[in-house]
Amino acid sequence: MVISTELTVRSARVGEIAGLAYRTGRLTATSALLNSATPQGFMDRAAALDQVAANEDRVLRDLTETRDQANRTRTALGVEIQEQRKQVAVMAKRKQQAERALEVANDRASSSGTAPRGTSTANADPAPRNPDGSWPPESCSVNDPTPADGCITPRMLHALQEAQAAGFKRYVSCYRPSGSGEHPKGRACDFAAQTDGFGGVATGGDKTYGDNLAAYFVRNADPLAVLYVIWYKQIWLPSSGWKAYSGGNGDPSSDHTNHVHLSVY
Repeated sequence: MVISTELTVRSARVGEIAGLAYRTGRLTATSALLNSATPQGFMDRAAALDQVAANEDRVLRDLTETRDQANRTRTALGVEIQEQRKQVAVMAKRKQQAERALEVANDRASSSGTAPRGTSTANADPAPRNPDGSWPPESCSVNDPTPADGCITPRMLHALQEAQAAGFKRYVSCYRPSGSGEHPKGRACDFAAQTDGFGGVATGGDKTYGDNLAAYFVRNADPLAVLYVIWYKQIWLPSSGWKAYSGGNGDPSSDHTNHVHLSVY
């Protein structure tokens, strides 16, 4: 707005100079000097000519610089607007993928029983984002409130608290100092299907609890910054939905048949 106002003012000033030149004729070196009647007048007119030329050059230079700056500003704004539109499109696509993956998961559960069938419809409050919609980097900087006793990221704590607020309050363990994956980084938690901890393969009501919890994380993948969910020999990713999980070794913990694993960005 400031640049636009300045450009208008300077354009008007150049217009005044051009108009004056049109009405009275441009003051040239020849006309100024020939009209001098005395040596002193000659010198005075020469000095005046230099002053007028310098003033006009400065006005034109200011106009050119202001116009160039306005063009650069418009270009930068155009790039920023285009980037914001891309971010909005990416977020909308992720939301559609999450909703589609949940529908696929429920359809598979109904037809084959191999994928979790969740019925949770609770909506989570979104974790804080950057102004451009991206996730800010986070470290393992807050105390892990679970018996694992370590640290987790603020975003992981947010997902844990949102799940508990939605009614999923059974045993949870998050931080693990060794191994691969997100546990040592404080970006993962294991939510037990049983009430008191990790037992055998979940069945009956425990299986239903795990199904509902997995469905809750899938439904709220975007606001909770979900990286992936593992449950009952299945893994869910925002880009592909539910697929068979091949990382298990035949026991309930590695097959994730006794707990829901959640990793966040």
